[in-house]
Amino acid sequence: MTRVLQAGRKGPHSGITRSVVVFLHGYGANGADLLGLADVLGEHLPDTLFVAPDAPESIPGLSAGYQWAPIPWIDGSSEEAAERAFTASAADVNAFLDALMVDEDVLPEQVVLFGFSQGSMMALHVAPRREDEVAGIVAFSGKLLSPELLKDAAVSRPPVLLVHGDQDDLVPPQSLPEAAEALQDAGFKEVYAHVMKGTGHGIAPDGLQVALAFMRDKLGL
Repeated sequence: MTRVLQAGRKGPHSGITRSVVVFLHGYGANGADLLGLADVLGEHLPDTLFVAPDAPESIPGLSAGYQWAPIPWIDGSSEEAAERAFTASAADVNAFLDALMVDEDVLPEQVVLFGFSQGSMMALHVAPRREDEVAGIVAFSGKLLSPELLKDAAVSRPPVLLVHGDQDDLVPPQSLPEAAEALQDAGFKEVYAHVMKGTGHGIAPDGLQVALAFMRDKLGL
């Protein structure tokens, strides 16, 4: 049984929803952490609804912090427990996306998944395993989990934008070229990359500009 994800939202500036951006936050954060980006992006995506679900698992000691899965080197959990939790959360995200598209009357090609850190890992895992191809994936400061499985697991191959800071000390910058190579090897035709110079584990203005241009292009705006 999937869990219902609680989500914040910011409606389109125009009042009419023609596309949706789904933010998937990082470990220890919540949906509101990324939803603020809608204030910047919404001016340039006036017909876009922004939705930001909280991950389903709370983190002990963090009242407003959530996780898509535990991280063994942070909390001492086992690799097996982390994998089970990630798989369960992926099912939750899929159910969330299915319901969202019905509720908002949008097609997969009108939806972008925008992830940060662990949220990027979730976006890169979920979207290729969905039969109907979404408009695109924006993955900031993340990595592709189990890249060796992607070629056989992928049933759709949406455009992907990988963005990473070259000073990231939490998720190694090398994760970007590794993900790009694995995506291309798995048959993804549109894989784009941008390195944010002098940026650590975060989202810099230049990266956000590149992400905006990518989303406008893939949503046909």
